[in-house]
Amino acid sequence: MKLTMATSMSTTSSAFVFPLAFCLVGISQLLLCSGHAPNCDPNLIEASDRDRLQFALNLEFLEAEFFLHAALGKGLDAINPNLTLGGPPLIGAQKANLDPLVRRIIEEFGYQEVGHIRSIIRKEGGFPRPLLDLSRQNFAKLMDRAVGFTLNPPFDPYANSLNYLLATYTIPYVGLVGYVGTIPYLKNMTSCRLAASLLGVESGQDSVIRTFLYQRAFGKVQSYRLTVADFTNRISMLRNDLAMCGIKDEGIIVPEKLGAENRTSSNIISADPNSLSYARTPPEILRIVYASGNESLPGGFYPKGANGNIARRFLKIN
Repeated sequence: MKLTMATSMSTTSSAFVFPLAFCLVGISQLLLCSGHAPNCDPNLIEASDRDRLQFALNLEFLEAEFFLHAALGKGLDAINPNLTLGGPPLIGAQKANLDPLVRRIIEEFGYQEVGHIRSIIRKEGGFPRPLLDLSRQNFAKLMDRAVGFTLNPPFDPYANSLNYLLATYTIPYVGLVGYVGTIPYLKNMTSCRLAASLLGVESGQDSVIRTFLYQRAFGKVQSYRLTVADFTNRISMLRNDLAMCGIKDEGIIVPEKLGAENRTSSNIISADPNSLSYARTPPEILRIVYASGNESLPGGFYPKGANGNIARRFLKIN
């Protein structure tokens, strides 16, 4: 493989602006210290179909483990240990306190991710599951950073169904835009067919999660003064800030100028001005899931970095 490197629409508008400024200051300071300048051009990455599809395994592992553990209290090591290919134990994954409906949906999602992992490995080969941090503490840090202040009590993704759905909001969409960004650069029709099939299911999962959250958009999240819509908008702003390639992520309530045909503030399916899916490159995705704004600086969900040729090459740069 060769790698060539070359913005709540609820009443709390002031609270909506603050975290964006907070995040911009934090990331700009990081960039000044690291000397890292982001690239947003997908044409600057040359990689084989195998490397591009294997890169997606990192997100599929993350989703599978988060869904399975939340619904069943067990993950790939119990469901299909051969798929982990000897990867290390997880950090902090646990069963969530879900209502019966949400638990059933999340269990289904988990099994779907098992099929995704198996399909990629069968077609393109695989690599050991990377070290994943799914702990309450990690999600609490992520949510604190998104909202721009320390939540009290600390955010716990496993406490109840709403918290868990907000936590899941942080994950599937990243994989979705990753597939959108990958497909145009795949050369083999079989690879394109696999990626499109994976994208279809990932899009469905994300839409279900966003619909559940939209139904509760203006309700306050228990223990906090923020609404569900506030949380989604702030998480999306943080991801845009970390990726550093413009607005490719929007919450469930947006200004009408960002809604479909500039006529709606509902945003159940996030899309561009022509209602087409946004796309992200592998470096953008790594900047988000590492929570560092730097594809060469691991952290977040991947304390030791993601696996596969694309991700490891960026780690070597660091």
